[in-house]
Amino acid sequence: MKARIFAEANRKWWTLAALSFALFMIMLDNTIVNVALPSIQRDLGIGVSELEWVVTGYALSFAVLMLSGGKLADMYGRRRVFLSGLVVFTLSSLACGLAGGAGLLIGARVVQGAGAAFMMPATLSIISATFPPRERGAAIGIWAGVSAMALAIGPLVGGLITEHISWNWIFYVNVPVGALAVAATLLIVPESRDTTHVQRLDVPGLLVSAGGLFALVFALIEGSHYGWSSPTILSLFAAAAIALVAFVLLERHQRLPMMDLSLFRQGTFAGANIVALLVSLAMFGVFFFVSLYMQNILGYSAVEAGATFLPMTVLIILVAPLAGKTSDRFGSRWLMAVGMTLTGLSLLVYAQLETGSSFWNVLPGLLLGGIGMAMAMSPMTAAALGAVPVDKAGVGSGILNTFRQVGGALGIAIMGAILTDRSATALAAGASREEAFMAGFTRSLYVGAGFAFAAAVVAALLVRTHHPSPAREPAQEPAVV
Repeated sequence: MKARIFAEANRKWWTLAALSFALFMIMLDNTIVNVALPSIQRDLGIGVSELEWVVTGYALSFAVLMLSGGKLADMYGRRRVFLSGLVVFTLSSLACGLAGGAGLLIGARVVQGAGAAFMMPATLSIISATFPPRERGAAIGIWAGVSAMALAIGPLVGGLITEHISWNWIFYVNVPVGALAVAATLLIVPESRDTTHVQRLDVPGLLVSAGGLFALVFALIEGSHYGWSSPTILSLFAAAAIALVAFVLLERHQRLPMMDLSLFRQGTFAGANIVALLVSLAMFGVFFFVSLYMQNILGYSAVEAGATFLPMTVLIILVAPLAGKTSDRFGSRWLMAVGMTLTGLSLLVYAQLETGSSFWNVLPGLLLGGIGMAMAMSPMTAAALGAVPVDKAGVGSGILNTFRQVGGALGIAIMGAILTDRSATALAAGASREEAFMAGFTRSLYVGAGFAFAAAVVAALLVRTHHPSPAREPAQEPAVV
C-alpha cells in the first residue's frame, strides 16, 4: 500500500516534469525569434511590418484557438489533445525552418501557434486534475517559472543559434525536442477529461473572435502603411469593435459557450485575467523592441543581445517557484500588485535608455523586470485557477492563457504602431534614423509602463486574498482514465 502511494506521488511530479518540458518549448518560441529578426530580414528581404507578423502571427493564432483547445481537452481527453497539439507544433516548426519567403514563414508560424494553443490549456488542466489543492500552488509555481524562464531565455538561445549556425535552426531544434516530449507524455502523463457535463464546440464564437482579433491586429500593424484615417484601417477598427460586441452577445446566449462569462462574476478570476492581458501588453513588446534596440542602436551581436537578458532569466528561475509557494500561504493579491509595480518601474528604466547607453544602463531594468514578472506570474495563475472548479480547469486555463496571448499580440502591435508613428514624425522633423527610432522607442515604453501600473491597481482592487486549507481535499476529483 505504501509503495503504491509513493509511486502515485512520484508520478504526479514526473507528470509535471513532462508537461514543463513541452511547455518550455512552446513558450520559448514566443521570444526566441526576436534576436533572429535582423538575420531573417536580411536573408528573406522583408520589411518591418512583415517581421512583426512573424512574431504576431504565432501569438494571434495561439490566442484565437486557446479557448477551443481548452474545450477540446475537457471533451476528448487532456493528454490526447495535448499530444495532437505537440505533433502539429513539431511539424510546423520544421516547416518554419524550411521557409524560403515571408509568406511561407508567417503561414507556418500561424500553424505553429495553433499547435501551441491545443497544448497550453491542456498542461494547466492536467496539473489541476493531478495535484491536490494543498500542492497545486507549488506545482503551478513551477509551471509558471518554466513558462517565464522560457520567455526570458529565448533571446539568448536565439542569439547563440543565429550567430553560430543560422536562424533556421531556432525552428529545427524543436523537432527532436518535440519527439522526446511525445514519448515522455505517452509514458508518464495520465489521461483525464470532464465527464460531468455535455460538451460541444462553440463554432460561432470561435469565428467571430478570430475575425475580430485579426481585424484589430491587422489595423494596428498596417495602420502606418495604409494611413490611420484611411477607409481600410477605419473599417477594420469598426469590424473589430462589432465583432467584440457580437462575441459577448453570442457567449451570453449560447447554451454551451466557448468562454463562460459567468466565471467573470468571480472578482479574483476577472482580476487575474485582466492582469494577464496587461502584463503581456507591456512585456511582449519590450522583448521585441529591446532586442532590436540592442542590435540596431547599440551594435550588439545576436549573442550579446541575448546574453543581456540573463540576469532577468536567473531571477525568474529563483523567484517564480517561491512566489507560487508564498501564494499558497498568503494569497496572490499583494504579490501580483507588487510584482506589476516593479515591472512598470523596469519599463521606466528602459525608457531612459539613449543611443550611447551601455549594459549597465539596461541592468536595473532587467533586475526589476525579472523580480516583478516572477512575483506576478505564478500568483496570477494560481489565483485564476483557484477561482474555478477543477472540472472547469481546461476552460479556466484556456481563458487565462487566451488573455495572455491576446495581450502579447496586441502589445507588439500597439507598441509597434506607437514606435512607427513617432519615428515617422521625428524623421519628418529632420532627425536621424537612430534618433527617430529612439523617439518612438521611448514613447512606446512609457505606454507599456502605464499598462503595468494599471495591472498593479487591478490586482489590488479585484484579486481577493485566499488562504487554502491544507487539510481539505475536493469532494470529487475529475475522472482519470
